[in-house]
Amino acid sequence: MAAQKPSSLKALVLPGVLALVALLCGCARQQKAQQQKPEIPGPRQTDLFTGGEGGYASYRIPALIATAQGAVLAFVEGRKASSADHGDHDILMRRSTDGGKTWGPVQVVMKGETYALNNPTAVVDRSTGTTWLFFVKTSTRKYKTDADLEKAKGPVSRMLVMHSNDGGATWSRPRDITKSVNRPGWRRIIPGPGVGIQMKSGRLVIPCNHEVGPVATDHVMYSDDHGKTWRLGGSTEDKTDEDQIVQLADGSLMLNIRNYREKGHRGISISKDGGLTWSPVEADPTLIEPVCMASLIRYTEAPEFSKNRLLFSNPASQTKRIKMTVRVSYDEGKTWPVAKELNAGPSGYSCLTVLPDMKIGCLYERGERSSVDEVTFARFSLAWLTDGADSIHR
Repeated sequence: MAAQKPSSLKALVLPGVLALVALLCGCARQQKAQQQKPEIPGPRQTDLFTGGEGGYASYRIPALIATAQGAVLAFVEGRKASSADHGDHDILMRRSTDGGKTWGPVQVVMKGETYALNNPTAVVDRSTGTTWLFFVKTSTRKYKTDADLEKAKGPVSRMLVMHSNDGGATWSRPRDITKSVNRPGWRRIIPGPGVGIQMKSGRLVIPCNHEVGPVATDHVMYSDDHGKTWRLGGSTEDKTDEDQIVQLADGSLMLNIRNYREKGHRGISISKDGGLTWSPVEADPTLIEPVCMASLIRYTEAPEFSKNRLLFSNPASQTKRIKMTVRVSYDEGKTWPVAKELNAGPSGYSCLTVLPDMKIGCLYERGERSSVDEVTFARFSLAWLTDGADSIHR
């Protein structure tokens, strides 16, 4: 029996040694695989406008667009005295020529002087290379406060448009188009804010809202002659304002709406005739909101790319302007399976754009104490947004 002990010992030890070797080899392979997996860079965030600096108490209402010439333009309202909606406001811009990595100085695109200039809204004509910029102006002499505006019964604002043919380096003088895009009884007409779109047909479409008394209603205006003239499109149901628009893969248009009809969720309306009529507004159960502006853009469309992708951003909360979140839809806005937080704290208005290198840009309001402390530009990839599950090359 004593002669059999070494064999018994060997029988017991050898499997254990082999198991340990296998475990160590597996750990080594796993470690090597982890080391080889490329790290996905996170968002690069740059504060472009900080309240209290540059002669303005507050900067609000971001609009972001990539031009046909490859420049990226970031617009805001420069509010001199406070963050209030009505007051001495200028339209300001910063410009990037390297895809949002660096930015030029703050430029005054239009000085308000005795007017409040509100809601910068931009669109690019791919055919001509022209960038169009819309905003509304309201007298601060005639209407000194928000209460004065609310008491006014007649028209109180004018719609202006400017354009640039060199990627925002220079701008035309403003043109008043109020007569062609207004109706009797409308107290105010207001673009966006954010961006418009160009349809596949070439039609330029700007999402807007108008006020009849205290009640706001969404509508669109459009141009079929590359911005020479502008016309009114159709309106949605009332109790809606601050909308954004995309063209879906089937050619229809979708408005994404700040919704007072069912608070807590974004409103959706569809047009199948180029914006002339709109379907009843329906609440999107996924796109929660605290009643705030949001951004909606197309990122990719098949067959040019492998997938249809829409992007959406807003404060993802039903109670507070916090949690700036970017979402992805692969089925033309029916569902939003991907959501990634850009900023956990106070967050307000936002505007998305596709950058020249197919990275994603988001210009949004945020702060430590308030969502209107500063306006920040975030540059990030689809791979970061989807935790590596999707990229522009797939």
